[in-house]
Amino acid sequence: MCFALSFSYHCMSLEKHYYITTTLPYVNSEPHIGFAMEILRADLLARWQRSLGNEVFFNTGVDEHGLKIFRKAEELGVSAQEYCDQMAAKFGEMKDSLNLSYNSFIRTTDAHHVAAAQEFWHRCEQAGDIYKKTYNVKYCVGCELEKTESELVDGHCPLHPKMELELIDEENYFFRFSKYQQPLLDLYKSNTQFVLPEARLKEISAFVERGLDDFSISRLKDKMPWGVPVPGDDKQVMYVWFDALVNYISCLGWPAECNEPFDSAQGDNSSNYCRFWPGLQICGKDNLRQQSAMWQAMLMSANLPTSRQVLVNGFITSGGEKMSKSLGNVFNPLDLVKEYGTDAVRYYLLAYTNPFEDSDFTIEKFRAVFQADLANGLGNLASRVSTLLAKNNISLELKRETGAMGEKVAEKLSEYSYNEALRVLWAAFSEADEKLSAARPWKMTEAKEIKECLEPLAQMLLSAGLILENFLPETGARLVSIFGVTQIAKAEALFPRLD
Repeated sequence: MCFALSFSYHCMSLEKHYYITTTLPYVNSEPHIGFAMEILRADLLARWQRSLGNEVFFNTGVDEHGLKIFRKAEELGVSAQEYCDQMAAKFGEMKDSLNLSYNSFIRTTDAHHVAAAQEFWHRCEQAGDIYKKTYNVKYCVGCELEKTESELVDGHCPLHPKMELELIDEENYFFRFSKYQQPLLDLYKSNTQFVLPEARLKEISAFVERGLDDFSISRLKDKMPWGVPVPGDDKQVMYVWFDALVNYISCLGWPAECNEPFDSAQGDNSSNYCRFWPGLQICGKDNLRQQSAMWQAMLMSANLPTSRQVLVNGFITSGGEKMSKSLGNVFNPLDLVKEYGTDAVRYYLLAYTNPFEDSDFTIEKFRAVFQADLANGLGNLASRVSTLLAKNNISLELKRETGAMGEKVAEKLSEYSYNEALRVLWAAFSEADEKLSAARPWKMTEAKEIKECLEPLAQMLLSAGLILENFLPETGARLVSIFGVTQIAKAEALFPRLD
């Protein structure tokens, strides 16, 4: 249930059509908590925009091509397509498990995406930006990226230090990345919020300023057959990043053309691409180069609008260490939901992770937050207020509005401060709990006095519920159902206390 909120959201409600997309996780491993954080942030922004009355297109999906996926399938003794089908289904489970509201789940093996990637290739080729040459390079299969000596630490990729770099020596097609050095710098200079946070914009600007090397966009099919066929050359398949990045527009129906601006009043049949692109992209900091430089240069080459904005997340560590299977500190969000519930996982990953820097997760921290903020905090407050109203048979006429609290949340979200937005609500819950304990309405005998004490607390909980439907949909809806009626009944616990 969503309600049009009673405040203006100046920064993010300028357009009637709002497009947001996550990156596409590789299907070489099961869903992990870092991607759960990314997709939950996108889901929050999508829900928020819908509550403002905007039409939203929210895209996610899976990246199914590339060398490490091909090798994983070989290792398991199945075809690459069979393996991808199995893993795509596991990522698809996240929609129900995390209560996600996306309306597009693209797979890079989808026929339309393959056709779109080939058309994109044609356009870059027509621009004179694709050529063929023989080259020798060090390659990190973990990143699916070429690595220069300056990027290595002790001869290894810093993001995949346990993986040996591979030497590629073959004839491939290349993209003229170097041609777009100045256009990219102009993009960053003209839009100082194109990449957030500012430190990441400075980082990518510095990378581009140092000079750009053209990058390989194909692989020999006899060495790595799992990829989109290169148009006109049956001996080559597309490099995974060239193919995968196109998903951000292929999911919208591109290459549909926009001959005229979309006019919703006329009810025309323009494609989603015409209505929604350019859009907002969310990615991890290891995707900075691909999303904010490579993809933007590719769009320029194809004579298409660049992205609207790129938000760059930090990583999730565990106990201060990078998550890895060998350390046993990798967490599957689907398993966490089964044990603690959807909204508990949503709450921690939205409230206790920094919007742009690395954040830490351990089961101990998670359980402490669950107990303090959810069970003993909001859950206990809602139970006490509803119980007292029901016990004293008090009728209320509350307003379905968010007031000043909603304005504060909107301000925080305009800065993409998801954690600070939730702190606004939990500060209100804490203040209400203190007022309740100080006033001790359970000791009062006059119905009027009890009502005067409880009514503003019930109103705050209803207002908070309207806002929380965007963050914690189930919990928000329950608060609205509890306090959005005239005769309030005693509510069951929103969150059970942990043993």
